[in-house]
Amino acid sequence: MSKLTESPIRVKSFQFACEIVKYCDTLKENKDFELASQLIRSGTSIGANTREAQRGVSKKDFKYKFGIALKEADETKYWLEILESTGRKVPAELNNKCEELIRILVAIIKNS
Repeated sequence: MSKLTESPIRVKSFQFACEIVKYCDTLKENKDFELASQLIRSGTSIGANTREAQRGVSKKDFKYKFGIALKEADETKYWLEILESTGRKVPAELNNKCEELIRILVAIIKNS
């Protein structure tokens, strides 16, 4: 495996995206289509932008793409909070993993 595929942020963001997809399936079963749509877009975008960042053509591009990933992670956290605030059950592990991704992304941006 290459260093990119072993990258902790890449692995964690991919796993998180898979968990978001599964959770959104549950939301759709409960007819929460709009919320599921918003959450799936932002939750899967974190990993997509992380992947793009690691293939960045410059340091500026690298930081920019990780910045987008951070914004998507923050948006994902927002949708999870809305779901919780309106009585939907959000797995605690999803919240924890989202927070962890935010912390990792902030550290990457600060240290690059």
